[in-house]
Amino acid sequence: MKRLLVLPVLAAIVAGCANPAPSGQVYSTNQTQAEQIVRIGTIESIRNVAISGRDSGVGTIGGAALGGLAGSEIGHGNGSAAVGILGAIGGAVVGNRLENQANTRPGLEITVRLETGELRAITQLADEPFRPGDRVRLLTDPSSGRTRVTH
Repeated sequence: MKRLLVLPVLAAIVAGCANPAPSGQVYSTNQTQAEQIVRIGTIESIRNVAISGRDSGVGTIGGAALGGLAGSEIGHGNGSAAVGILGAIGGAVVGNRLENQANTRPGLEITVRLETGELRAITQLADEPFRPGDRVRLLTDPSSGRTRVTH
């Protein structure tokens, strides 16, 4: 019975660790109705990048727990404990890799030449299409210094 509770608990932990996306189109609640500094420019270049999310450890811990439980079901006595330990180690490695893959998203490094002639590079999720030569807006939150690129 206890083993059946492990998966829903782990799923709830993973859901609670979700971070807001570094996107040009997603605003958190505290970013709404806040004034932003707007600058106009032209895209000079775009480079594809990978944006790696923060490693919460949930994948490692969850994988170790599930691997340990699964491994302990094999054999009896000391053999069961040894297989459980190996299962926990293997589960931790697999869980960590899965979390890293799930947290990595495609992004863009967008270099913009402002009307003042200055160059700025901003990295954000690749969730809006941009091309060199596009006229864009750089929106900067003065309290955090974070900038996003939008059309």
